[in-house]
Amino acid sequence: MSSDQHRATAAAILPLVGGAANIASVAHCMTRLRLELRTRAAVDDAALRALPAVLGVVEDGDSYQIVLGPGTVARVTPELESLLAEHRAHVPVTAEELAARGTALRQERGKRNATPVKALLRRVANIFLPLIPALIGCGVIAGLSGLLGNLGWAPGARPALAVLAGGFMSLIAVFVGYNTAKEFGGTPVLGGAVAAVIVFPGVADMTAFGAALSPGQGGVLGALAAASLAVYVEKTCRRLVPAALDVLLTPTLTVLIAGSATLFGLMFVAGEVSAAIGSFAGWLLATGGAVAGLVLGGLFLPLVMLGLHQALIPIHTTLIEQQGHTVLLPILAMAGAGQVGAAAAVYLRLPHNPSIRGTVRSALPPGLLGVGEPLIYGVSLPLGRPFVTACFGGAAGGAFVGLLNQLGHPFGATAIGPSGWALFPLLDGGKSLPTTLVVYAGGLFTGYAVGFLATYFFGFTRPMLDALNAPGAPARAPEPEAGRAAVTPSA
Repeated sequence: MSSDQHRATAAAILPLVGGAANIASVAHCMTRLRLELRTRAAVDDAALRALPAVLGVVEDGDSYQIVLGPGTVARVTPELESLLAEHRAHVPVTAEELAARGTALRQERGKRNATPVKALLRRVANIFLPLIPALIGCGVIAGLSGLLGNLGWAPGARPALAVLAGGFMSLIAVFVGYNTAKEFGGTPVLGGAVAAVIVFPGVADMTAFGAALSPGQGGVLGALAAASLAVYVEKTCRRLVPAALDVLLTPTLTVLIAGSATLFGLMFVAGEVSAAIGSFAGWLLATGGAVAGLVLGGLFLPLVMLGLHQALIPIHTTLIEQQGHTVLLPILAMAGAGQVGAAAAVYLRLPHNPSIRGTVRSALPPGLLGVGEPLIYGVSLPLGRPFVTACFGGAAGGAFVGLLNQLGHPFGATAIGPSGWALFPLLDGGKSLPTTLVVYAGGLFTGYAVGFLATYFFGFTRPMLDALNAPGAPARAPEPEAGRAAVTPSA
């Protein structure tokens, strides 16, 4: 898609979300354009879904999300921001308009059912989402380095690849600290400065609780805690320190107090918690792999619907930081395999519904690559029962991967983000690479098969089939209920 097409997509989206005046903020993740809207009622959902570039729309808490797919969203977003800037440069905003927008925004937010836990988890996700592109890039380079090592090729290139792959991970605590302070209303660079204590080599000369510290101890969890404390200290100083001394004392006290607490307490505690997470993940799959995989693979999509999947992001990152890969992601990716199998069954069971079959045909390729929104919101979730049977496929695929892990074939992903077939370049494990690839592929095909069979035989009632296959059947699957949380296997 050319830059002109990306701008045309942005121009088509803008009026359908209520115009520039209705957009409070713009952001994007791997696959979705995330908009904070002033008035939800101004959005034309049906027209948005009908745009060729739009794969689906999702409303999640304070964010209205338009699924555009990987790559495309990163190119459409700046075009939309450019259009907004052009509009605002020519349209003055009065105080009355600002007050009206604020009132509408407060009223809209008051109507939403957002629990404190979900709000906190969304903020944690906002800290880590900007880091995912670097995690993916460095993860692929790490996988390439490992592949060359296994094959005995290009020994001279491996040290350089190791540096390229490891540089970001060695400083990830600083990035997490920066984003944490930014997310919670502090000065980002102060959050990064306090978190930098964790990775500074000089901590090797320090002790806490009678034990020697080591650079990196506590990792991303320590950085989260350190930067959160820094934000609290900074805000307290802003209230208490005289304005004439604020520029000097506030940053000094923030780094001194929060940094000391990190050095003499948080690093040790977070290190123990991180070690426990790694040990528990390994123990869980080594002793109860099949059962653990079945539960994780089967319940992941419902967890995402509830917004609880975001709690897994720092856990994934901690495992990658500790072990070089996260053993959980390949199991959770099986949820996407269940969706693919379920969609294939829907296609065969609805031979006389060309619209739903067309949706399946267009959504299957991205589904195979781990982009699950088109299948979920265009096929399985609106139909109801196929979403449940898709979870059966995810459970079966997860059980397969978990069982092989229990039998001595552990492996994981060197980065978070992709799933499906796109996860292959990021796989890493204790066995040979071919064995790892075969085990993961076996899980995918198990998920496809069980998702297909469960949906084909149990995904429809007779009245559903009669209604959806009858002449004049709905032109498309029923729309999902408004306010559903995002559901992606790789979320």
